[in-house]
Amino acid sequence: MNNLEVFNTIRTFIFDVDGVMTNSQLLVTESGDLLRSMSTRDGFALKVAVRAGYHVAIITGGSSEGVVKRLRGLGVSNIYAGVQKKIEAYEEFMREFNLRHEHVLYMGDDLPDYEVMLKVGLPACPADAVPEIQRISNYVSDKNGGEGCVRDVIERVLRVHDKWE
Repeated sequence: MNNLEVFNTIRTFIFDVDGVMTNSQLLVTESGDLLRSMSTRDGFALKVAVRAGYHVAIITGGSSEGVVKRLRGLGVSNIYAGVQKKIEAYEEFMREFNLRHEHVLYMGDDLPDYEVMLKVGLPACPADAVPEIQRISNYVSDKNGGEGCVRDVIERVLRVHDKWE
């Protein structure tokens, strides 16, 4: 279901990393380091959203220092990394900023995102999300994870609010 009217209510973006900001493939080096590929267009959209005054948070099970450094460089300050139970990080973020669930867009791609996605105003996912996540999403991007799905939802919200650059 792609009911775009709900984009108008969004004031907060929360994103998973692996499978959303990156594709679902990880490159593993001989030393065991994990390498991820991120879209520069997604990065630009994150910067625009932060500059426009939207709350932006990341909730990820991963704990890559490189990913955190990249996101901080884009202006994202609310990063919950190495999270086992995403719902706990979500509730902490919501309390800290006194936010309302109906104003939140959460984009996830796999089962660890499921519980949070049931609480938000706009659960969204990339085109290549697992079927269980696609079923509960009010918006399924036509872009895959790591290939512009973050830009897709940010641009839609900001355009509805006349804040896209």
